[in-house]
Amino acid sequence: MQNVSVIKNQKFQSTFLNREVIYDVVLPPNYENLSNLKVLYMNDGQDFDQLKIEQTLNNLYNISEIQPMVFVGLHTNENRLKEYGTASMPDYKNRGNLAGFYQSFIISELFPFVIANYKVSSLSIDNYFCGFSLGGLSAMDLVWGNSNYFSKVGVFSGSFWWRKKAYEDGYDDHNDRIMHVLIRNGNYNEGQKFWLECGTNDENDDRNNNGIIDSIDDTLDLIKELEGKGYKRGQDIEYVEIEGGEHNQKTWSEAMPKFLKWLVEK
Repeated sequence: MQNVSVIKNQKFQSTFLNREVIYDVVLPPNYENLSNLKVLYMNDGQDFDQLKIEQTLNNLYNISEIQPMVFVGLHTNENRLKEYGTASMPDYKNRGNLAGFYQSFIISELFPFVIANYKVSSLSIDNYFCGFSLGGLSAMDLVWGNSNYFSKVGVFSGSFWWRKKAYEDGYDDHNDRIMHVLIRNGNYNEGQKFWLECGTNDENDDRNNNGIIDSIDDTLDLIKELEGKGYKRGQDIEYVEIEGGEHNQKTWSEAMPKFLKWLVEK
């Protein structure tokens, strides 16, 4: 039985973010004999242990269910509400006002660094991103806006409520959810695929009183926008709804094997 190699708390000095970014790397078994590996980048890498990443990867590799890949988990810090979001604009409270800089860090600094220092592929078809909650929104925005770098995204309980207008200022579902509008105004990108998870207990809010919690509503509406661009559910889009699933690392860790098998199944 061969296990992964975990290299924790590596440091990268980012000019765009003007801070040191801590990241973890997980190399697959037999890494020294491999090349042109796929890469999964993950937001909220500080939750590595709670998400049971090492254990999950070992389990999947040892039953030969996934292809070898390099995992890069990016830790966030007190700037999380500023750096995660949508790069083109912040939300109505000016949260995500550094998301453009975070995207520049990923594309212009981290991506070339990983290619130069690890035995990985630079092709978009082999590079992926995932995240949770607001980090999931960030991952979606990064992949959607950079199809020449990334082809697949995994979003766990994504913050697709992210809006440019407050409820009391005349908020409208169709026009004011930022990620939905970005997709509606964007283009179909050949080869892009989307994996989206929600738990039925993600939250209690139901702003339109239709009996469906907002996180599920927002995710299903995002899927409709993707379908409107030409992506097909079951082919390009995978939606996973977990009965009793909550907005926490326990639920997300339980969903992680499903996502990884979808991402790089053998």
